[in-house]
Amino acid sequence: MVNLIRPALLAAAAVLALPGCVTAPRPHQKPAATPPVNTGTFWWGTSTASFQNEDRGVKKGDPEYFQTDWDVFAAEGHIPPRGDDATFSWSRFDKDVRALKKLGVNHYRFGVEWGRVEPQPGRFNEKAIAQYVRMARTLRANGIEPIVTLWHFTFPAWLYDSQAKNRSGFLHPDIEPAWRAYVTRMVTALAPYVSIYVPQNEPNGALYIGYFGGHWPPGLLLTPGALKQATRVAVRMYRDAAGIIHHLEPDALVMGIYSIPNWRRNYVQDPTGFVYNMMQRQNFDHLDQVADVTDLIGVNYYYSQDASVLRFIRRPEGELSSDYTQNGWEIDPEGLYAVLTTVSKRYGKPIVISENGIGTQSEQKKIRYFREHVNQMRRAMNDGVDIRGYFPWTLIDNYEWAEGYAANFGLTHVDRDTMELVIEPSGQWFANFIRENPEP
Repeated sequence: MVNLIRPALLAAAAVLALPGCVTAPRPHQKPAATPPVNTGTFWWGTSTASFQNEDRGVKKGDPEYFQTDWDVFAAEGHIPPRGDDATFSWSRFDKDVRALKKLGVNHYRFGVEWGRVEPQPGRFNEKAIAQYVRMARTLRANGIEPIVTLWHFTFPAWLYDSQAKNRSGFLHPDIEPAWRAYVTRMVTALAPYVSIYVPQNEPNGALYIGYFGGHWPPGLLLTPGALKQATRVAVRMYRDAAGIIHHLEPDALVMGIYSIPNWRRNYVQDPTGFVYNMMQRQNFDHLDQVADVTDLIGVNYYYSQDASVLRFIRRPEGELSSDYTQNGWEIDPEGLYAVLTTVSKRYGKPIVISENGIGTQSEQKKIRYFREHVNQMRRAMNDGVDIRGYFPWTLIDNYEWAEGYAANFGLTHVDRDTMELVIEPSGQWFANFIRENPEP
């Protein structure tokens, strides 16, 4: 999931902006009819991200040693360092599989670390690629369908330039041919065991935070031109990946995954609609341009929020009441219903709730969160929204991006003595729930 633009940055943007200079997204022209998408039984699953979970696996000085742009960004002092161990999901993936079987999920989404498989430009690590293939094969052998995310926020460090951040990540001059080569290599290798791919995880939020908010790599601050150009490049990359996937695996499914909060219009605090329109554009600008090559839309929903400068500046910190999470996010199950119906009407595509979760130290609060959000999913389904799956975020308590190890989202945690995953009460609740409800 992504957090939002830093409050002070959004406030500065709003002060500098002329009223009306950010317009609402145009209505999306969804196709009159779309081919049916066969996804089989309902997808009960969970997800992880490579950078949040994989240990490094190689020592500095090894020819296969790699870093990501996030590692460099942390070394520059912008965000907390992740460390080299994470949750040992690279060297001890078997423990993750055992936990997934205990949970009883039938789908699992994990990411490929581009920097790991291509530590230097044009030099691929065949051992790392083979291990990702083994991971997918192992999941299938255990009755769990793998979903592979090809980009989950991180680029290889060689696509990051500390001295020229406006030539980093999506703005690097070599990014597009390198991306096509990487996607082709990975899809070719994974094809025997993977039939569902996510080209980019939450590109909408990552673009705004990294290329305008300055909070994530590459750290560009109040640069609307860079944001616009990075978005154009990200859209082209997504479309290229979808084309490669459908060419190499004609029956494979492409799922676009987007962070979509439920933004509420506040006419008193945001009279021109500047902030509200900006947030609506964050939700939909990228997806509008790739929906036609996307088979399923993944909705990552966590919270509702008033779209206003004041609400960003005075954001709650921590679990101040039962209405907020550790991150200061407002808990609003009905917001999920609002988002699902909006996405369904806008695109007319099957939907997967690809992330839904809460950072909290209270397992009872977490269980209540899941139960109430599943009820809103059922409500949306009863009202005609085509929902194919539900994935609580996340399998394991882990590194929470720019917040570091600061929020407990996991259905499990790592026991550092036994190196096994311990099922949390929320994980046991989820296991019991899906056993009793194979269809929602």
